[in-house]
Amino acid sequence: MADRPPVSVLLPTTRWTDACTELAAQLGDHDELLLIHDVEDDPVTDQQNTPEGVRLIAAGEPEHCSGKANAIAAGMETARHDRIVWTDDDFHHPPDWLATLSTDYEQYGPVSEVPYFVGRDPLSVVLEPLYASAGSLRIYHDNRIWGGTVIFERDDIDEAAFLDDLQRTVSDDGLLMEYLQVTSVGRTRIVPIGGTIRETVERQVRWTQILRWHVPGAVARTVLVLLFVLVGAILAPLLTAVLLTVLHLAVNEVLGVRRWTAVLAYPAVFVFVPLVVYALARRTFVWGGRRYRWRGKFDVTVLE
Repeated sequence: MADRPPVSVLLPTTRWTDACTELAAQLGDHDELLLIHDVEDDPVTDQQNTPEGVRLIAAGEPEHCSGKANAIAAGMETARHDRIVWTDDDFHHPPDWLATLSTDYEQYGPVSEVPYFVGRDPLSVVLEPLYASAGSLRIYHDNRIWGGTVIFERDDIDEAAFLDDLQRTVSDDGLLMEYLQVTSVGRTRIVPIGGTIRETVERQVRWTQILRWHVPGAVARTVLVLLFVLVGAILAPLLTAVLLTVLHLAVNEVLGVRRWTAVLAYPAVFVFVPLVVYALARRTFVWGGRRYRWRGKFDVTVLE
């Protein structure tokens, strides 16, 4: 699509990753890639011979929001174009990624893709099936927004109100869901997560808190379903194990992913239920090296 409108790609990152190289290679003549970091001495600033079209933006330290929300706000305010793409630096962007998104926008309007989270530590590996069914499948089926891939234009949202709210909350895509309707195009991206058990626990706390403040009904429904499944797992373990395995194999088929971890669906329930309860009880969590206290949707304290 040679004559498409120019695009501003917003990529929060503090270091140069493969995603930076992949996206820089996809820029058209008038596109731009904004690498939004925190401060001037972040490792990404050491990159030599930055490709044409790539700009580094220092967002500064967040005051009343998450570092990610602060970065996106800075990127939105700095971006030159009306068509905006948000993405992350932790998954592969194939060579036609940006062009395909632009074509999608012309056909559907604002669109998003679907993440499939692949664990890199024992806890995140065990939880993979429930990440797929409770997270990825919902994004796919309910046309929810994933901040790793979303394209829209400024006129699609109330930008001034959105940016004001963004700078006093934690979740960028959680908030965007309240301002923007998207179509999920169903393409699945493999996103490696975890690395340590502590990191996985902190992520679960953050994800649960996002649902708590942005989609509270979903938290209640999820807890009830999980409790029901847990009771079944205790009273009829063999039957429940078979049903959960078959169900999660089917979920993977829908998402277009083949992962052996579907067989872990049964033990995952025994881990996930107490972890969600713990996440709801936690008062702080760590994300990107900072600790946050999130008392309400627009009540965020950066502790360190």
